[in-house]
Formats: sequence, structure tokens, C-alpha cells
Amino acid sequence: MEETISLQDLFATLKKRLGLIVILTILAVIIAGVVSYTLMTPIYQTSTQILVNQEKTDASQLTNQNIQTDLQLINTYSVIIKSPAILDEVSQQLDLGLSVEALISKITVSNAENSQVVNVAVQDPDPAIAVDIANTTADVFQEKIYELMNVDNVSILSPAVLKDDPSPVAPNPMLNMAIAGVIGLMLGVGIAFLLEYLDTSIKSSQDIEDVLDIPVLGFVSPIQEETIVAERANTPSRRKRG
Repeated sequence: MEETISLQDLFATLKKRLGLIVILTILAVIIAGVVSYTLMTPIYQTSTQILVNQEKTDASQLTNQNIQTDLQLINTYSVIIKSPAILDEVSQQLDLGLSVEALISKITVSNAENSQVVNVAVQDPDPAIAVDIANTTADVFQEKIYELMNVDNVSILSPAVLKDDPSPVAPNPMLNMAIAGVIGLMLGVGIAFLLEYLDTSIKSSQDIEDVLDIPVLGFVSPIQEETIVAERANTPSRRKRG
């Protein structure tokens, strides 16, 4: 029985504070939308692909062992691409005033499992600069890898290209607004229960029993004014005493 009453109280509280919950949810969504569309800087991403393979030889000499060797080297190459040995040269060539640490934060190196293709992705507020960084990094890596490891098994498979109308990858306004809506809803529900908990006024006979710890013997129902007027109208007037 107490569980049923608790559920009833729960829904009663939500219904009572529904306006507050809705207002906080809408307000959170609006704030997230304004921040996402006006205050947050759009970030653009581009990428170039590097192919790791052995030197050009006859097809009969291309064995599974060669491929496995290249796959093992990819992890090493991923580290070298983001090393100062490569990015120092990239920074000097582009003359963007970016430090190696700044370039490292913009570059992501990855490859699919058992793939000889290394993907170099670059993010920057300027899409043209992102393309320059990606292509320059790939070019410098291709030139430097022979000096660093005495191998010549790297070629640029797909250079980065500046699109006519690039779309930013961040921020995502719709996702931000959805997350803000959920947070606003949770905040509204939390405040609604907090206000209900802090409200110690007596509203029902059950509250009297809980506070005073005494049973309620009875209560007087409220009488509407219209009912009193109607009863007076239907009561016959007394005769005046002669």
C-alpha cells in the first residue's frame, strides 16, 4: 500500500511542478543552441592517406611476409608521423607560427585493422590550413622516412583536397541541444522534488496524522457559497409572531 501511495505522490509532484520542469528543459536547449551556433568556433577536418608497401618489384616477389612486415611497421610509422622529426619540418615549411605541440593536437593518425593504408586526419578552424597541414605532413614523412629508417616503402595514396563548401565536424549543435535538454529535464525534476521536500506546510489529513501522530476523527468539507445561497432560498420564511 505504501509503495502505491509513494508512486502517487511521485506523479503528483511531477504534475504539480510540470511548468518548472518544462521551462528549465526549454531554457537549457535554448542556451545550448545559442552557444553552439554563435560562441563555439567551427572545426573542419580533412585527411590524406599514405600507403605502406615494399619497393616496386615483380609480383612473384611480393609475398605474405612482405605484407606482414609492412603491417608491423605501421605502428612505428604512426609514432614517427607525430614526432618532432617530422612536425618541425612541417612547421617551418608552412610558417604558420604553430609549435610542434600545437600540430600534434591537430593531427590524428590511424589505420584499419590489417590495412596497409595509414590515414592522417587534421582538424583546424580554417579548412585550407587543415589541408595544407595534412598534405605537408604526408610529403615530409615520405621524404624523411628513408633517412630515418633507410626504407623506401611509403607512397601518398590520396592527398587532402579543399572542398568548395566544407562542413564543420564540430560543434554538433543538435547533439549539444539534445544533451542539454536531458540535463535540463533532470535538473527540473530534481528541483521539483527538492521544493516538495522543503515544503513543510500541511495540506491534507494524512499530513496531520504524520506530523501530530494522532488519528483524524473527521473533517468538515468545504461549503460553496452558491450552496448556502440556494439553501436559504429554499427555506420557507418564518411567520412573524403576532
